[in-house]
Amino acid sequence: QVQLVESGGGLVQAGGSLRLSCAASGLIFSSYAMGWFRQAPGKEREFVATISSRGSIIDNADSVKGRFTISRDNAKNTVYLQMNSLKPEDTAIYYCAAKFATTSLAPREYDYWGQGTQVTVSS
Repeated sequence: QVQLVESGGGLVQAGGSLRLSCAASGLIFSSYAMGWFRQAPGKEREFVATISSRGSIIDNADSVKGRFTISRDNAKNTVYLQMNSLKPEDTAIYYCAAKFATTSLAPREYDYWGQGTQVTVSS
């Protein structure tokens, strides 16, 4: 049974930082690209960042470029999202997801999802 468990969310002031983690189990982690997505109230789930199975390919949404960094540790079966210079518009539930083989920006192409972690940025 595949499980993706996010942690690290919380309440932070604008300009602050958070580091999200997503621990994976039940799959061959090094065979999966990983992605972070977010969903704000009343909005569709949107792409944030993705990283290839070995970490050699990274893509970020324009809205987070220069502020967020995705990384992974295949020895720990964990993917991270370092979020700096947070803005109120970053407030959302953040989800990690796993996709076999190649990266993608499309949520529908991911095979497994975590339960999400809330990030709230106050102004």
